[in-house]
Amino acid sequence: MDHTPLGGGFADPPHQSAEAFRSIMQAMARPGRILETGGAIAPAPLSVAASTVIATLCDPDTGIHLAGGHDTDAVRDWIAFHTGARLVGAGDAHFVLGPWDAIDLAPLPLGTAEYPDRSATVIVEMETLHTAGATLTGPGIKDTAALNLPDRVLFQRNAARFPLGLDFLFTCGTRIAALPRSTKVT
Repeated sequence: MDHTPLGGGFADPPHQSAEAFRSIMQAMARPGRILETGGAIAPAPLSVAASTVIATLCDPDTGIHLAGGHDTDAVRDWIAFHTGARLVGAGDAHFVLGPWDAIDLAPLPLGTAEYPDRSATVIVEMETLHTAGATLTGPGIKDTAALNLPDRVLFQRNAARFPLGLDFLFTCGTRIAALPRSTKVT
């Protein structure tokens, strides 16, 4: 596996990015559902799923904040080469990427009353990802769903801010799940 900044991108960009985009949107549309995604492989410690999200959704107009051990020269170089995205402080981020314990949510943009879409999306790299734990309800969920969340209370507070708030993508290996701000957590 080539872990230089030039390697690890989509081998077939039109098809792989379209498939990845569909997986990401399906995850957002059906909170708690775990889906497979792949196609991009960034240097460690990024998972295939997180690499694929970054390669699919980021471009030169995107601000990314790398948290904790994910802020390495190799990862920065890979993102710069494959997306052209800007590396920014947390307060200016469109996307934040890292493990849960390294991400500071306090400075992240939550959107405004006029522009609720101007909030950050947090990509949380998880050690495990499974459909057990917190109960989820809301748009895109027929009755209930479940997902192992790192902090239920925080996600309950986030949902209470709707239409403002943060959206979350959880990645682990080649798997992805989402928790939009509209999802209620119990």
